[in-house]
Formats: sequence, structure tokens, C-alpha cells
Amino acid sequence: MRFKLLLSMLLVAFLGKQDTLPEGFVYAKTIIPDLEVELRYYSVNNFVGDTIAGYHANTLILTQKTVQALKLVQQELQEQNLCLKVFDGYRPQRAVNHFMAWAKDLNDTINKQQFYPEVQKQHLFREEYIATRSGHSRGSTVDLTIIDGNTGEDLDMGSPYDFFGKPSWVHYEKLTPEQQQNRQLLQRLMLKHGFRNYTREWWHFTLKDEPFPKTYFDFEIR
Repeated sequence: MRFKLLLSMLLVAFLGKQDTLPEGFVYAKTIIPDLEVELRYYSVNNFVGDTIAGYHANTLILTQKTVQALKLVQQELQEQNLCLKVFDGYRPQRAVNHFMAWAKDLNDTINKQQFYPEVQKQHLFREEYIATRSGHSRGSTVDLTIIDGNTGEDLDMGSPYDFFGKPSWVHYEKLTPEQQQNRQLLQRLMLKHGFRNYTREWWHFTLKDEPFPKTYFDFEIR
């Protein structure tokens, strides 16, 4: 009887530990309940074509400071009947390792036409589309877009999320006026509320005052 009780207590303690995030991290939707989340690396709709290591749920995790800043962006967008949609936030280091292993397998090009039609796979490291470390693993980098509050449709940004090529550069010149306006709106609001952008990816932003600038985490997303 005592053995069963002890085993039960250990199991509860273990499960509780598994659900505990590192200090400073939060589940984003506990602070922004109406945030749209579509973690692409939890799906097969990504450049690898498979669910990525460490992604076990469509659950957005970020540092609390990042979510508080995103909440301000969301509030401004909602005044225009628009909302944020997040494709990726915190990314375990094991996911980055998965990308690295995939990039070295030059025969695996199943989604080349959709995500990197003009870039040779052996050049993904050189072109800085794949790296050994990612700001996402520090917990304060987020990939996102804007959606229509009525339809839920993504605004036209001129290129798909995670497209490797010049059309994804923030200041790409061959955009329609509508696409330029949509990108400018996203850039303006994110920079206004404390983020810095990455000029080669219109969707990629990092909190300027990130709390863990030199720490790369590897806990799993559940």
C-alpha cells in the first residue's frame, strides 16, 4: 500500500515537473487568449515537410516580456479589426539540430519548389537560411503575420511564410501597393512596441530587451 502511494506521489511530481516552464517563460495564450497560433513546425507544412523535433503541440511559448509586448501590438491591430497570427515562437535547440541535419541531406528536397525554388540546398547555410543557433531558442523571437479579424485570412505580404528568397526581404521592391502597405503596418507596430526585425524575413522579430540574450534553451513544446 505504501509502495503504491509513493509511486503515485512520484508520478504526480514527475508530471507536474514536465508541465513547468523555466522561470520567465509563459504560455502565450494565457496572456493573449484571442491570439491565433499555427505552429508550422508542429505540422508537415514547412520546408522540411515533417514535424520538427521538440514540437509536440500547437502551443506557443515565449518569454513573458515578449508576450506582454505582443499584447500591445494585438490591441492596436484589433482597433482596425485585424489580429496577429503566430507561426513560431520559442524553438528548442533540438529543432535547430533537426534543421541542420536536414540541410546536410542534399537528396531530401521534397518541398523545394514551395519554399526554396531558387536556392540550392547546399547553399542554405551560406545564405543564412539555416544556422547552428537560432534566436528563437532564447525565447524572445517570434515569426508572425496579420490576419483579417472577420475572415481569419492572412493579409497578403507578397511571399509565403518561410519562403527562402528575395521576395521575403522586408524591402523587396517588386510588391504591389497593398503588399507594401501590409508589410509596413506589421513592421511599424512591431518596432513601435520594442522589437527589431530581420531584413531578410518580413515575419521575423526579436524583442530588443530580451531577458535571455545568451541562453539557448532546449525544453520541449507540449
